[in-house]
Amino acid sequence: MIDRVRKSYERGELTEATAGDDPVALFQQWLQDALNAEITEPNAMCLATVDPQGNPDARYVLLRGFDERGLVFYTNSRSPKGRQLAYRPYATAVFWWGELERQVRIRGRVERVDDAEADAYFATRPRGHQLAAHVSPQSESIPDRAWLEQRLAEVERAFDGVAVPRPSYWWGYRLVPDSLEFWQGRPNRLHDRLLYTRQPDGSWKRERLAP
Repeated sequence: MIDRVRKSYERGELTEATAGDDPVALFQQWLQDALNAEITEPNAMCLATVDPQGNPDARYVLLRGFDERGLVFYTNSRSPKGRQLAYRPYATAVFWWGELERQVRIRGRVERVDDAEADAYFATRPRGHQLAAHVSPQSESIPDRAWLEQRLAEVERAFDGVAVPRPSYWWGYRLVPDSLEFWQGRPNRLHDRLLYTRQPDGSWKRERLAP
């Protein structure tokens, strides 16, 4: 029964001494830990946005870049998340690394990356992924699978023998963190939670939250 599914978290702890004062460095370390643990899709993050009616929405996207400026992901700007970000350019990203019993929640404003950065990343994608960006009217209703396969054949013919350009509506976005919360599972649900909040001078305030 689902109400009896329980797990005791025993793998680690998160202390102020080990976490340090820089959440960017801590996130980079945790992301590397997830890569080293060979977790499936360690860069998958649940991205939450809000529509014009104030309704929350969420879906998984892949983190494709991270540095002191923020987290970068790419998507069709005409999709629901693209339209929602155009309406309200703020979002929350959540990472869950179950094998490590860790979660990270990152909130902040969202801005477009410049075209040169988006072009450079698009050029590294497998050709099939590049073609798919032209094929799919993301999240729109389509007649059936055959329609999608036909569109793929048309796009393959259109770009036969040439490099596939980035579609004008396929954008990169950067989530610029206002806060980062690190969660480490602990026994008896007394988890470790450290919240870093950006201050007006650009520094970070760290505080411990009750589990």
